[in-house]
Amino acid sequence: MPYLQHRLNHSGKQLALLNTNSAVRTCGFDFSGNIIMFSTDKQMGYQCFLNFFDLRDPQQIEDNQPYLTVPCSDHKITSAVWGPLGEFVIAGHENGEINQFSAKSGEILKKAKEHTKQINDIQTSVDLTMFISASKDNTAKLFDSTSLDHIKTFKTERPVNSAAISPIMDHVVMGGGQEAMEVTTTSTRIGKFEARFFHAAYEEEFGRVKGHFGPINCVAFHPDGKSYSSGGEDGYVRIHYFDPQYFDFELEA
Repeated sequence: MPYLQHRLNHSGKQLALLNTNSAVRTCGFDFSGNIIMFSTDKQMGYQCFLNFFDLRDPQQIEDNQPYLTVPCSDHKITSAVWGPLGEFVIAGHENGEINQFSAKSGEILKKAKEHTKQINDIQTSVDLTMFISASKDNTAKLFDSTSLDHIKTFKTERPVNSAAISPIMDHVVMGGGQEAMEVTTTSTRIGKFEARFFHAAYEEEFGRVKGHFGPINCVAFHPDGKSYSSGGEDGYVRIHYFDPQYFDFELEA
């Protein structure tokens, strides 16, 4: 049976176990650490739901009853993060749509449809004012978290599985590549398995890092901005520390 676990971070002790009817696709704590949200997949005859639990209310956990459940019957959620101050959740869907769901009422506050295919990943900037979305439509896009205004687009030749925003530089890193099911029929050069760096303001690519021999599934900057990591379909997590020259690099307009 699918489920969501809540564990104590310094010991790993399980604090709660929430059973679900279908696979849990996304989850996250709000900024206070009191509210958790998670979405379930549309599968096995069940529709997608976005659920909210308040950990300060033990009865919700004991009864496995969220204080808010939002049905997403049309297009399932494929990625989701909390917005500023925990007022709403930003969710990406399988049809490329992005919605803001109120954490109080569940209503859709704002929506955007800039992508043409499934959104694989959403990550916020360090101050939560912006977020970047990675999509199967071969692009990653930068948005304003509050207004959902589309700010920038970063284009590639292959599906983008993950994208992240640097906490200290005007840079984004993206990873993806040819679909995993097609990897055995191509080379690493054709598959486009490099991590790719773009300038966040100019939308121009300025660097690539090779190493993976399969699609990159996830990327993340270290909180200090001095390194990044990538996880691939090849079964490896690669950690890269930036050279001193990286921090002095300036892209000419």
